Amino acid sequence: MNADFVHPLRSGAHQCLLCRHFCRLRPGERGRCGVRAGQAEAPGLRSLVTDGVAAWHVDPVEKKPLYHYLPGSKTFSFAAPGCNLDCAWCQNSALSRGPAETGRVAMTPVTPEALVQSARTAQCASIAFTYTEPTVFFELMAATADLARIAPPLGTLLVSNGYQSPQCLDALRERITAANIDLKSFRDESYRRWCGARLHGVLDNLKQMKAFGWWLELTTLIVPGINDDEGELRDMARFIRDELGAETPWHISAFYPRRRMRDRPATPLPTLTRTADMGQEEGLWFVYMGNVPPALSTPTRCPGCGTELVRRSAFHAWVRPDFHGSCPQCGRIIPGVWSAS
Repeated sequence: MNADFVHPLRSGAHQCLLCRHFCRLRPGERGRCGVRAGQAEAPGLRSLVTDGVAAWHVDPVEKKPLYHYLPGSKTFSFAAPGCNLDCAWCQNSALSRGPAETGRVAMTPVTPEALVQSARTAQCASIAFTYTEPTVFFELMAATADLARIAPPLGTLLVSNGYQSPQCLDALRERITAANIDLKSFRDESYRRWCGARLHGVLDNLKQMKAFGWWLELTTLIVPGINDDEGELRDMARFIRDELGAETPWHISAFYPRRRMRDRPATPLPTLTRTADMGQEEGLWFVYMGNVPPALSTPTRCPGCGTELVRRSAFHAWVRPDFHGSCPQCGRIIPGVWSAS
């Protein structure tokens, strides 16, 4: 299928405008994602992931992780292969980087209609574009989101690295309800060296998503020796506070050795707890720890009086019965999406 977001060049190549890499492709060449290709038989570029998925599952919304979006609800999650980043610590590289590294794009054929129907049959409150990088299967995501928003509407969740082009992001504006974005580092050098991307593009997109009115949460995988410096983490927390709002949940997640970083140790628990403390010291209202034992799962508390509102164990959530968006004790409004209506 012909790809969206394509600009013809005088050289005969075509530039992909889907993400901030802006790949220039000749017939037979593929972009960094491995799933958008130059074609000789027709002008433009071809998407290899418009009509199938490589993974799908009914997940708790907490697994995305989204903690302030309909806690305790289910989300129908799916992905096509491919990713526009190349993170050294990727936890899912066979699916994400397989097309770029092997040339193979293995999928099960499916239609947007079937995906939405599956979500409704499973009594999910939302559909999540997740597991790999949804940007690279934009056409399938957009068609599915359009159908999901028809009454009775389903929420549409974007779990992404946040490296969309401005054009792509604008096209998602009315199609996405909530997002969790990986903010992998707060140093451009680290982004370039370890992920093959640039920090400023992600930061620009985060600010735009907030301006769109999406419910936004962030996740940072804390990798020892890469992004666990106190100065960097405090800079990140200040950016979240000043540019996105102190109410923006920040998920700090433990790294486990994967891919090209199997020689590094897992993130020590004290590093996570100290990072959580730093986030709160910098004024963030909600800092959550992930990839930790269930007993350490972080509840949602009122930032005013400390009342526990949502209790969690692993990916299971218990919502206080008298909590409907404001603290039952002090009346403070708790930012988030707490009702589907």
